[in-house]
Amino acid sequence: MLQCIFLLSDSGEVMLEKQLTGHRVDRSICSWFWEHSLSQGLDDMSKLPPVIASPTHYLFQILREGITFLACTQVEMPPLMAIEFLSRVADVLKEYLGDLNEDSIKDNFVIVYELLDEMIDNGFPLTTEPNILREMITPPSMVSKVLSVMTGNNSNVSNTHPGATSSSVPWRTMDPKHSSNEVYVELVEEMDAIISRDGMLVKCEIYGEVQVNSKLSGLPDLTLSFANPSILNDVRFHPCVRFRPWESHQILSFVPPDGLFKLMSYRVNKLKNTPIYVKPQLSSDAGTCRLSVLVGTRNDPGKTIDSIEVNFRLPPCVASADLASNHGTVNIHTDKTCSWSIGRIPKDKAPCMSGTLVLDKGLECLHVFPTFQVAFKITGVALSGLQIGKLDLTNLPNPPHKGFRALTRAGKYEVRS
Repeated sequence: MLQCIFLLSDSGEVMLEKQLTGHRVDRSICSWFWEHSLSQGLDDMSKLPPVIASPTHYLFQILREGITFLACTQVEMPPLMAIEFLSRVADVLKEYLGDLNEDSIKDNFVIVYELLDEMIDNGFPLTTEPNILREMITPPSMVSKVLSVMTGNNSNVSNTHPGATSSSVPWRTMDPKHSSNEVYVELVEEMDAIISRDGMLVKCEIYGEVQVNSKLSGLPDLTLSFANPSILNDVRFHPCVRFRPWESHQILSFVPPDGLFKLMSYRVNKLKNTPIYVKPQLSSDAGTCRLSVLVGTRNDPGKTIDSIEVNFRLPPCVASADLASNHGTVNIHTDKTCSWSIGRIPKDKAPCMSGTLVLDKGLECLHVFPTFQVAFKITGVALSGLQIGKLDLTNLPNPPHKGFRALTRAGKYEVRS
């Protein structure tokens, strides 16, 4: 049972507080959480453990686009339930508000509180399906804001009870109608990799999602199969998926929600190759350090590698830096972070960034070495090797249009120097 939910900005400010039970949780728990987070010395707040035990409460937290969703309880409860609920809250707010940031939350306080009132009751999750919530609470729009000012009615809650709540498929809007029946399936994958200073691949795995955009009339029944489902690990499903067909034949059988939704997520472990290489070289002497970074294609995925970017933070002992590249642009920011935007790798040369780092007075050589964060995007291919077998649709009035896409991008892709 959750007792309170807080929303914190990237500076630790409490933007929203929602007490869920008769036991009031004091805001001082947020100050303790923020001080504890800073004391960990992490360069990335997303690396903070999702479950933290304070002297008085158990804390559950997730970080989404700079906003920390923090829940508190004093009783024993399944931690995954709390983390999953916070993830649902973040997903619903993003769907309602468009951009999940400090300004959008402050501009729509009323709707955020109304959503939390419907999503959790006395500390227990209640209604978390976006389709039902949209029928209960009208999403914000310019028209609704003008009407609320003119009528003085700030409530967005519907007076009628959603019909889907009494349905056997509560995630689907009652009897939706579309002029053109169509469904699109997209594999969206993120590659997490760690490469040692010797160029050895320490870790390489894929976190992927199967995203479906369904615009089908009536109550369709879909069956999705993969050509190689045995490579999947840690699968998680949308509530619409029937578990028994997957358990026996690795087939996804489901009645889809209306619109865009995440059908399932998965991991593919122990991959042996990465699409690009990043080779940093550093040598220092007499108070200066020579830096050179070379980027190129390691294994051709068959599609264009786009939006390549290399980011790193200069060590604290570096007084100044002069960096340039033969392709792309290099920017050095005031907080000592450097970004090298490459875009696509040209066919006639390998992109290279080089330059000189000037160390603080009294230092002869560099003792702290930077870690390079790599970003890229590949459209049209899933690097995990996962392949969609076929998609069958039944219980439809007209033949539907089906489409399939794939996208792979870098997740936590680190190259150590």
